[in-house]
Amino acid sequence: MPKALKPDGEPPLSNAERQARHRARRQAQQPPTLVRYRRPADRRSRLQRWRDAVGELLALQGEYAAWFDALPDSLRDGVTAEALQAIVDLDFDMLVAIEPPRGYGRD
Repeated sequence: MPKALKPDGEPPLSNAERQARHRARRQAQQPPTLVRYRRPADRRSRLQRWRDAVGELLALQGEYAAWFDALPDSLRDGVTAEALQAIVDLDFDMLVAIEPPRGYGRD
């Protein structure tokens, strides 16, 4: 009876190794998936958006006023101080007093 020859080369791959090679080959062939997120819709009413915008302007004006008050005397004559003073001097009382119409007969 003839003796069996020993196989040359590497031992056969296990199932896990074959699966890992397959996944690596598939991943190299396909571009990565791109996930795009949509921004959530703004569900506020126009009236609420108006009030929020005016409130944000008033808050910013207060921050700029604090920045202007904290300026050292050496910088009070500069361009930055002039811009800050112009922002502080803006009168938003008319904007606060405006009540936009609700629309569609809901006035």
